[in-house]
Amino acid sequence: MKKSLQGRVTSDKADKTVTVNVERRFKHPLYGKVVTRTKKYLAHDENNEFKQGDLVEIISSRPVSKRKRFRVAKLVEKARGEVVRRLKG
Repeated sequence: MKKSLQGRVTSDKADKTVTVNVERRFKHPLYGKVVTRTKKYLAHDENNEFKQGDLVEIISSRPVSKRKRFRVAKLVEKARGEVVRRLKG
């Protein structure tokens, strides 16, 4: 079973690679507050088609490089201009 995650592309500077921020939310076991945790994944993007701010789905695959263990499966939502500016600065 391949692991599937959904996240926002935060960087597309590297060749054939995108950095994807995946957020997960859970209730703190003791305090009950909803906590947000983010994790960065490097994902393989063969045709350099995904840009910063895009919402994408990534799935696990065989290791492509030292840190790349995922590949981009599909585009969920295209980035809007406002989102890209906010991510950059």
